[in-house]
Amino acid sequence: MIETRRPKLELLSREFVERIIDEGLTLLERHGVLVENAEALDLLTAAGARVDPSTGMARIGRPIIEAALATAPPSVTVYDRSGGRAFTVGGDEVHFDPGSAGVTLLDHDTRTQRQASAADLAAFYKLTETLEHLHFQSTCLVPADVPSRVADAYRLWLGLVLSEKPFVTGTFRVEGFRPMKDLLAAVRGGESGLRARPLAIFDACPSPPLKWSNLTAQSLVDAARAGVPSELISMGMTGATSPTTIAGTLVQHVAESLSGVAIVQLAAAGAPVIFGGSPSSFDMRHGTTPMGAMETMMIDVGYAQIGKALKLPTHAYMALSDAKVNDAQAGFETGLGAVLAALAGINVVSGPGMLDFESCMSLEKLVIDDGLCAMAYRLIEGVAQRDDPIALGVFDGFRPGQSFLTHPHTRRWYRTEHLPAGLADRDPYEAWAAAGGTTIVDKAHDDVARRLGRYSAPPLAGDLRRDLDGIMSAYARSSGVPAPALPAA
Repeated sequence: MIETRRPKLELLSREFVERIIDEGLTLLERHGVLVENAEALDLLTAAGARVDPSTGMARIGRPIIEAALATAPPSVTVYDRSGGRAFTVGGDEVHFDPGSAGVTLLDHDTRTQRQASAADLAAFYKLTETLEHLHFQSTCLVPADVPSRVADAYRLWLGLVLSEKPFVTGTFRVEGFRPMKDLLAAVRGGESGLRARPLAIFDACPSPPLKWSNLTAQSLVDAARAGVPSELISMGMTGATSPTTIAGTLVQHVAESLSGVAIVQLAAAGAPVIFGGSPSSFDMRHGTTPMGAMETMMIDVGYAQIGKALKLPTHAYMALSDAKVNDAQAGFETGLGAVLAALAGINVVSGPGMLDFESCMSLEKLVIDDGLCAMAYRLIEGVAQRDDPIALGVFDGFRPGQSFLTHPHTRRWYRTEHLPAGLADRDPYEAWAAAGGTTIVDKAHDDVARRLGRYSAPPLAGDLRRDLDGIMSAYARSSGVPAPALPAA
């Protein structure tokens, strides 16, 4: 049998990758990065970085970065809530999760955005739980009816109650990490269990250009010491907060991300860290950050290739759209992003369901995008040799005019080789018209209702629900807000 070749996309030559990395390291040595967190600055100082205590600027030498890369693991394994299913984040493995963190939800009937509520977030978790090609959950929506002081922990608490899948999440406040870690540790039966089987990935975003805030740097330190993977989300905007060229933005991306890798490894050598991002090609005419622009996707694919060269797991915000409703733009931008991300072998791809520059979630789009993710997965499976010989045996005894519709070969291989249509329209025009001439968005709306109607919460073992509720209630009391409750169905 001939080995299946997996299709792969690379935009940069090896020499170009090495040059970008070299300039990123030089940028850290000469210019440095602003770090507003005292604990992170102390770690960098102790490691030999040249830190100006009056400004917080840290010039980080190559030996520090090289030592950090030597201890950073090349892959991360995350587990579902039960601990029974493992997902490798590394190599060319690809996992899709919904984009975050939206503040609005697209209403299908009115085609307008509205503020998201806790009930919307619950519906989102339930729906994502049913979508097999979205491997991870995300704390996607920021509910307006939940006090901001506890919103980060609330989103995770609600998700852990309603879903079995691993989470991509993050903290809004320095104080927010502890209760979120406690929730995760409760699921694992303690902090050592959480370290052995991480359940969540924590996003941490440097502020471009070249700055780690007190919050995000503390998240890196806290997550590293808890054994929880940090996902570095560099967000340069070409010509605004990063150089206007794609290659120049990649240099800044490398510098910001490698400074984050250094902080993580200095806090706890060997701690899991993911080389990710959410950069954009800044639109000078409109002052927006188009995530569906081809140049944005080129930056994503480029830094993912660099991350692989550095032997780090990778992440990107792709498979999403800047469209405001589920229209043709939403489809082509999302489809392009999903395919390019899969071909690039990006390990964590955040974006399905998202519209309007990562600010709006659509449940209908989420269902449609699950099908797009299925197509992307099929693409990277490649063309396999199923038989030997490849096809000659199928033609043994073949007669003129005969078809393959009832051939045993068709029955054996059709479902393996070909995806079901799902929500995509494959009907003849007459059948489509007779069925009401519905669009894929209308079908997705009906599918959302069907899936939510069939949803059944995965059971929580023993007294875990009581423990999770107790942690969340204690955090709410300490923050001066009422204890939360599950939204009404």
